[in-house]
Amino acid sequence: MVKGIGDLVRQAQKLQSQMARVQEEMAAKTVEGSAGGGMVTVIANGKQEVMSIKIDPEVVDPNDIEMLQDLVVAAANDALKKAQEMVASEMSKLTGGMNLNLPGLF
Repeated sequence: MVKGIGDLVRQAQKLQSQMARVQEEMAAKTVEGSAGGGMVTVIANGKQEVMSIKIDPEVVDPNDIEMLQDLVVAAANDALKKAQEMVASEMSKLTGGMNLNLPGLF
């Protein structure tokens, strides 16, 4: 039985190492979110960090700043959602779809 536990620990350590590698790879990948038919675009990475925001000058109306703010928020949320999906997809390839949301494990 002790051998089985040792094997399990080694497998968990290997999986943890692979997951760390995937997280590093995801940090280098980017996704693009947009709003307003592409008038506002946001680039985010796999660490869910916003890397850049592009705003089409046509959408800038000093009399309607609220609309621009809403478009930026929507584009950022779109990009961050895509980043989460990208990371989840890569992680599920490693784990075979197992749910590993165990606090403190990874």
